[in-house]
Amino acid sequence: MKRKVWIHKAIIFGAMSVTGSTAFATEGGGSIYPNGTENYTVAVMPPPGVYVLEYLSSYSANKFLDNNGNQAANNFHLNVSAMATRAIWVTDQQILGGQLSFHTIAPLLNMGVSVDGAGQSKSGLGDMTFGAGLGYHVSDKLHYVVGFDINAPTGAYNKNDMINLGRNYWNLEPLAALSYIQADGINADLKVMYDFNATNSDTNYKSGQELHADYALGWGFGKNFVAGVGGYIYQQITNDTQNGATIQNNSGRAMAIGPSVKYDSGKGWFLTAKYEKEFNVRNRPKGGGLNIKMNIPF
Repeated sequence: MKRKVWIHKAIIFGAMSVTGSTAFATEGGGSIYPNGTENYTVAVMPPPGVYVLEYLSSYSANKFLDNNGNQAANNFHLNVSAMATRAIWVTDQQILGGQLSFHTIAPLLNMGVSVDGAGQSKSGLGDMTFGAGLGYHVSDKLHYVVGFDINAPTGAYNKNDMINLGRNYWNLEPLAALSYIQADGINADLKVMYDFNATNSDTNYKSGQELHADYALGWGFGKNFVAGVGGYIYQQITNDTQNGATIQNNSGRAMAIGPSVKYDSGKGWFLTAKYEKEFNVRNRPKGGGLNIKMNIPF
């Protein structure tokens, strides 16, 4: 019996499906959140105003691993590049002592996959994100944010295609983030998220709940430069279901780590960049990629 396997790995929300003989974690071994995207200063909410962040990403993988860590797809190659624009409105309103903000993310994706000689590629708008949060400044060094994102199925989707720009289901993602910043000394950032996935109406498949976190740890060399490491940790918490039946032994997990840097111009814009390699992967693609985030004064 054939099963569809969909893979997702991009700066913001891409998905693909590959025909195979084994079921993989979440629908096709993917996630609606692009793990590893965030970096330094993730929880530092700016003063009231409108801000624009630009995310750039390039990811490639040559392995798709099964529940035992073995190659599950022959001659597998995946390449994804993405550019995502994030608009943030920080209001002057406070709720529960936190500064209220809203944001939206619009991703543009260029994706290609080949499996055992067959391939497909697509470009276009992926699944968009809409969210709200509360930002807190405990001190000039310690900051945190709590909030939630709603991921909407805006990307084009066809269940018969090898690759898709969207995942064709809604997702609710509560989150919390923490940043510790020093001009000279330790800099640490953590963003923790939990995903509740709705059912894909075209396949009657419901992906399991997911717990994941992006992290960065570095050392500040003056006000302009931070260098260290960054990555992510991912674990699927509940099983997938399809047509009311539970799918066993297909929970996904993965970790990633790599060098990470930040440059702050001191004039209102900054840039973070990291390259991370994935390891301890199950039921997902295994590869690596470059993530860049830029703050653009508005």
